Amino acid sequence: MNWLTDIVRPKIKKTTPKEISDDLWVKCPECGQMLFSKELKQSMYVCTKCGHHLRLYVDKRLKQLFDDGIYSEMILPSVKEDPLKFKDTQRYTDRLKVYRKKTGNNDAIKVGTGKVAGIDAVVAAMDFSFMGGSMGTAVGEGIVAAADYAYNHDCPLIIASASGGARMQEGMLSLMQMARTTAAINRVKEKGLPYISIFTDPTTGGVSASFAMIGDIHIAEKGAMIGFAGKRVIEQTIREKLPDGFQTAEYLKEHGMVDIVVERKNLKETVDRVLTLLLANRNKIAA
Repeated sequence: MNWLTDIVRPKIKKTTPKEISDDLWVKCPECGQMLFSKELKQSMYVCTKCGHHLRLYVDKRLKQLFDDGIYSEMILPSVKEDPLKFKDTQRYTDRLKVYRKKTGNNDAIKVGTGKVAGIDAVVAAMDFSFMGGSMGTAVGEGIVAAADYAYNHDCPLIIASASGGARMQEGMLSLMQMARTTAAINRVKEKGLPYISIFTDPTTGGVSASFAMIGDIHIAEKGAMIGFAGKRVIEQTIREKLPDGFQTAEYLKEHGMVDIVVERKNLKETVDRVLTLLLANRNKIAA
């Protein structure tokens, strides 16, 4: 008998980008520390050494924000997949198939309804793992659907952004979503309903230049990158060195663009408190 047959080979658990297997280690992108996946999950995907907030998957983000992690996922309107017949190194339709298989999601947004701080609310969360959270017509439809739900059901709107900006494969159609989403959210605000905008890493490009920046309250996770153009592009344009920490959540708070910067473990509590205060103020004005 061959000696190799006496060795029991370890079973390798199949992993996907949606869940990190319990038998894997994860390297912190900030400090390089190797983190055991079980401990990482317990810390809500925050590095236990340097406190860096790793990007959170969209399903976990929704569970974090809703009471007891319970919510109903909204079925979003379907859109034409490749209106421009776009192709670069790969056909856009093929690229979509790859990311759908990779993430298990249809596009870069999910919308849920349920209780937040005991209050009926609608929450839209963006998925950076799906084409960098880029905003195309599907994301635009998701934000508009969430805003319409808030307007029709007289409930607060919460959006957790994570995006590199507009989706180039949809050209002008993706840029049009900036106006569409802004108009839909302004309708919610005109009705006196709270809109809380949550910035996670990163929130940039057309998303930061539209619906993400018009919240009644802006809450950002610690260390999140927030801006429009990249730091290198800005430095090359103005031919000046930008200050340390430029485009971080902390920098934007110092300059009045963000109201609150929180650690992930305190995000739920902070959103609950802010939402309760906003609705109490609205009810007081109505009375």
